[in-house]
Amino acid sequence: MFKRVPYLLMASMAIFISCSDETTVFVDEQQENLILENDLVKLSGSINFENSGVLDIFEDELNSNKRFSAAKADEAGDYPITLVAQVSPPSIGGSTVLTASHVDVDGDYAYVSYNLAGEDYYGAIDIINIADPHNPVVTSRLIYLTSDINSLQYSDGYLYAVGGLNKEASFTASSSSFVTKIRINGGGTMDLGAGILYGYQPGDNATDVHVDGNEVYVSSGKDGSVTIYDAKDFDVKKEELFSDLRSLAFDNNKVALLDAGFGLRILDDKLKTKKEIPINSDFGAYTKRTVDFVDDKIVVAEGSKGVGLYSYDSGTRLQYIPISIDPNNTATGDMVNNAVAFNKDIILMANGGAGLSLSEDRGPSAAPYGVIQINGSVNYVESKGDYVFAASGAEGLQIIKLNRLSQSLAATCATLEEYKGTNKLDIMEGQDIAFRGAKRFNSIKVSGSLLMCGSWTVINDVDIEKDSGLLEMNGNLLVGRNKKRKEIKIEEGATLRIEGNLTIYGDLDLKDGSTIEFIGSDSVVNIFGEVKIGDDVTIAGDFDDVQNKF
Repeated sequence: MFKRVPYLLMASMAIFISCSDETTVFVDEQQENLILENDLVKLSGSINFENSGVLDIFEDELNSNKRFSAAKADEAGDYPITLVAQVSPPSIGGSTVLTASHVDVDGDYAYVSYNLAGEDYYGAIDIINIADPHNPVVTSRLIYLTSDINSLQYSDGYLYAVGGLNKEASFTASSSSFVTKIRINGGGTMDLGAGILYGYQPGDNATDVHVDGNEVYVSSGKDGSVTIYDAKDFDVKKEELFSDLRSLAFDNNKVALLDAGFGLRILDDKLKTKKEIPINSDFGAYTKRTVDFVDDKIVVAEGSKGVGLYSYDSGTRLQYIPISIDPNNTATGDMVNNAVAFNKDIILMANGGAGLSLSEDRGPSAAPYGVIQINGSVNYVESKGDYVFAASGAEGLQIIKLNRLSQSLAATCATLEEYKGTNKLDIMEGQDIAFRGAKRFNSIKVSGSLLMCGSWTVINDVDIEKDSGLLEMNGNLLVGRNKKRKEIKIEEGATLRIEGNLTIYGDLDLKDGSTIEFIGSDSVVNIFGEVKIGDDVTIAGDFDDVQNKF
């Protein structure tokens, strides 16, 4: 979502553009319109674990051409995904809640931008330390009282952010579209004492930014431009006017522009046109849409049509990936694709009111899989490593873990068969079962012996039954959800043996005479409920107790 500029403001801006084709720069815009908070104690309340835990996926049988059957409905699902935490968005005056619009992840930090729908201009920037994925920490927050922030990128000790502002409320702004540069201290805090650099360019809203070495590329919307700034002082090196730019992407000295009034425009790094690809899609008015290069393809967020994949060489459309709809969840906004992220063999789609969907990348084509069960209208998505970062409007930033099977673990378990069974796993007394894989379960009950090698989520309880029950887990096991807490219960004489990571959104119930054993020195336990310890319980081995519950 981008700010719609009021009619009178647009009229005054048009006069400005007709009189000047130069972008202006200003250092140290009046800082009374900024509120900076670097106090970790005050910022700690922004981290929210209320919805954390195992996430289900509504599988899209319609768009994926899957055939429904009662047997399939009971199968364990692929993609054992969990919600680590949410970062609640800033509020103005306790009542005006901002919406997350963009996220950039660099190293141990996530940088999040916020804006506000409607005619008022408010925005914010958060810096979040994600070095410990179990405990994200908001380290710095900057609130703008007269500006929206639509996109941002960190580069070489500075944060570059773009957005729109009410220029009539500014002493220095020559246009509504701006780019700003803020110094970032090593501890992940914004430093305003060094001064803030601003640049202004044609257009009602700056929509996207990309830093390439010593140059900063910025796009702006209605009657705007793509502008190249010198990163040091925002001296304008080159500028070209376009009708309505929503996004830009940079790859190997090529710049892709998404022009809502035309389609794709491919320029060189000097802004000379190399190729044009018309697209017949309704990109909406003042809405966020992104473009990106992925291998030899150009990926375009095309609103209600979903995601368009285009060949860079031929300019032809290869396919559309449609938006998956979960009929069980009420939409919280327009069901349109706003942004796309690729991570190895999966494609993540930020679909506004339709939420966050997952598709499978199959090389020459892609197939929808389903909708991840998170709340909020998803404006943007970024994915790095084993994590997904979703800018979810009024739900803020959602940090999601994919829980992929690690390569080292896959090698260790190569001799085991991959699990292909029911989502209600019941190991009977006398059975000795072992398998590998990565699946979503409804529940697990073990009366015999079970070895699970891989990455697993369980929506409901895990029960290890009296005397003969033995559950050995090598990898990752995640149980329950904070809003719907469950437990792992180890009965008298039963054993749970862990080598890896155990997360319980609920309780660990160690009955009298039970055993929990940790193998190796790198195991991690993260329990959000209680650890109930009966008499004569054996707790053996070394492990990292994240929540200090033992």
